[in-house]
Amino acid sequence: MTKEEKTQLYSLLKTVSDSLYGHKSPDFPDEIPIFEDDMVQVQAETTETQNTASTNAAQSESVSSAGGNSATSTIDNISSKIRECKRCQLCASRKQTVPGMGVEKPFVLVIGEGPGEEEDKQGLPFVGPAGQLLDKMLAAIQLYRNKNCYIANIVKCRPPMNRNPMPEEADACRPFLDAQIAALKPKAILCAGSVAVKNLFHINDGVMKLHGQVLDYKGIPVVTTWHPSALLRAPENKRPAWEDLKIFKSELLKLDPNYDK
Repeated sequence: MTKEEKTQLYSLLKTVSDSLYGHKSPDFPDEIPIFEDDMVQVQAETTETQNTASTNAAQSESVSSAGGNSATSTIDNISSKIRECKRCQLCASRKQTVPGMGVEKPFVLVIGEGPGEEEDKQGLPFVGPAGQLLDKMLAAIQLYRNKNCYIANIVKCRPPMNRNPMPEEADACRPFLDAQIAALKPKAILCAGSVAVKNLFHINDGVMKLHGQVLDYKGIPVVTTWHPSALLRAPENKRPAWEDLKIFKSELLKLDPNYDK
């Protein structure tokens, strides 16, 4: 694909994004070649992204009591528990909880750190500028939140001033994430940023040490890369982030050679 073709494609994707999210998305001209080795066209499937939003969360014991419910019912139950949650101080400052969104049987679970300002307003994960970049990153390896992904966070309420979640806040929210993983049964996990991987594995190592590696979480392959908001602040990391995504794609192809069809 030539640079001119990529520019035209980017313009088309931006128009779709503006229509999808109901507001003008910011221009990121330097993002056009972010994955220039294998830049792919976002399929028309993305047009229903926000309408297919599902939410999650709940204490592990709550999900166990759901018995024979379907994955959708279980995720709905988890989401209801999240909306009622007052287990930590974040409930006092939130506008909305942000359980998660995506399909009920995702191939991939994407885990971020916590909602930002726009997410707190809409009750949906990754809907601001970082979310727009995340969608481009996922689309580059044929992943879409309305087709084969579910997106969640370590904490389901916005930390004030977008600070990192405190350990006690992450611990209070952890049963919800565990319940989501149990209900969704993803084939692979992508951790977006250090907060996600540190809290998932209860380790001190972050993205700088773990990116590019394939970890194992209870039999599920996990790859860690930079959080999209970090890439917006430090575009020089876009190239290594793309290398992480190519590694992740190779793992996905091992699980299902036709996942990207």
